[in-house]
Amino acid sequence: MKVLVVGANGQIGKHLISFIKDSEKLEAKAMIRNQEQASFFENFGAETVVVDLEQDIDTIAKAAEGVDAIVFSAGSGAHTGKDKTIMVDLDGAVKTIQSAKVAGVKRFIMISSFDTRREAIQAASPSFAPYVAAKHYADEWLKQADLDYTIIHPGLLTNDQGTGKVKAASEVDRAEIPREDVARVIIASLENDTTIGKEFQVVTGTTPIKEAIDSI
Repeated sequence: MKVLVVGANGQIGKHLISFIKDSEKLEAKAMIRNQEQASFFENFGAETVVVDLEQDIDTIAKAAEGVDAIVFSAGSGAHTGKDKTIMVDLDGAVKTIQSAKVAGVKRFIMISSFDTRREAIQAASPSFAPYVAAKHYADEWLKQADLDYTIIHPGLLTNDQGTGKVKAASEVDRAEIPREDVARVIIASLENDTTIGKEFQVVTGTTPIKEAIDSI
C-alpha cells in the first residue's frame, strides 16, 4: 500500500515516514511544502512531492496520483493565527478530502484533535475554539465524503519516547500520548481494515498498539 503523508514534515509525519520504511506492507510518499525538506525523506527511501495545502484541489490531487491511501497529519501550528487555522486545518483538510475523490483514493486517515464534538467547541478557550471548530467541520466533511475513513483523536501530544502501548476507544479520559506512538497507531490503522468508518480517541495506556487497534 502506497501512502501519501500530508504534513510529512511535521513531527508525527516524520515518525510515520521513518516507521513506514520498516514496514513490509507500506510505502511512503511525502507531501512537503519546500524542496529543501526533501533530503530527510529521501534518506528513508520515500518519494517526495512539493505541494502547499493552500494550492488548489487539482494540484493536491496530482500529488495523490498513484497512491492507495492518504494520511492527513498537517496542522497550522500553535503559533499561527486564526487565518492559518482556517486555511490549513479546515480548508486544507477539505481540499485534501476532495482531492482524494478526484484521484480515486478511497482510504483516508485523519489526525484530528482529541475532542471535536460540538460541546468541545463551546467549552474551549477563545484562543483554542477556532482550532477545535476547524477540526470539527473537517471531520464532519470526511464522514460525508464516501471514503474509507478512519479519524484518530490523539490526546495531548508530547515528544517523549513512545511506549508502544495505548488506550484506545470511542471515548477515553484525556491524557498524554507521544507523537511517536500516534505514528504507530496510524500504521496499525492502515494495516487493519476494521478501522474503516470508525473514529476513536487514543492516549498512553497499557495495551500494545496493534492489540488496541484490533479491538476498536
